[in-house]
Amino acid sequence: MRATKIFLVTALGLTMSVGALAQTKSSERTQYKWKDAQNNVHYDDTLPEAALQFGYDLVNKNGMVIKHVDRARTPEELAADREAAARLAADKHAAEDKAQHDQQILAAYPNEQDLTRNQQAQLDSLDQEVHATQLSLDSQEKSLASMLGRAAELERTAKPVPPALQKQIEAQRTVVAKQKDFIIGKQKERAETVQRFSDELAHYRDLRAAQTRK
Repeated sequence: MRATKIFLVTALGLTMSVGALAQTKSSERTQYKWKDAQNNVHYDDTLPEAALQFGYDLVNKNGMVIKHVDRARTPEELAADREAAARLAADKHAAEDKAQHDQQILAAYPNEQDLTRNQQAQLDSLDQEVHATQLSLDSQEKSLASMLGRAAELERTAKPVPPALQKQIEAQRTVVAKQKDFIIGKQKERAETVQRFSDELAHYRDLRAAQTRK
C-alpha cells in the first residue's frame, strides 16, 4: 500500500513537470516575421530564404519583436560600407594629426612674434635664392648675347658659323631658360608661402584665443 502511494505521488509529480515544461516551451515559442517585395507580412516557424533577402523580425507568441535582423547586403553595398568606413578612419586620422600639429605650433612659438620671425626668415631665404639666381641669369644672358653677336658678325661677312659656336649658343640658351624657369617657380612658391603664412598666423591667433578662454 505504501509503495502504491509513493508510485502515485511520483507519477503525479512527473505529469506536472512535463506539463509545466510543455507550458514553458509554448510560452517561449518564437516565429519569424518578414515582409516580401510587395510589403506583405509573413509569419513562419522556420526561417525561409526570402526572409534573408528582405530582413526579418524574431517575434514571441504575443507578437512582440525580440530581435530584428537586417537583410543580407549586396556586394556593392558592402563595398560602399568599406569605403565609408575608410573615409571615417581617414577623417579621424586627419583630425588627430591636426590636433597634434596645433600643439606643436603652440609649443614651438610661445608668442606671435616668434612665429612671424620664423616666417620672415623663410621668406628671406626664398628671396636670397631668387636674387642669387637673377645675378647668375644676368651673367648668362650677357654670355649668350656675346655668342649671338659673334654669330651675327660671321653671318654679316658671309662666313659660316662654326658648329662649336652653334652648340655653345644652344647650350647657353638652355642654361638661360632653366634659370628663368627657376626664378618663376620660386616667385610662385613665395606667393603661395605668403598666403600659407597668413592662414597659419590667423590659425595661431585662434589657438591662442581658445587657450585664453579656457
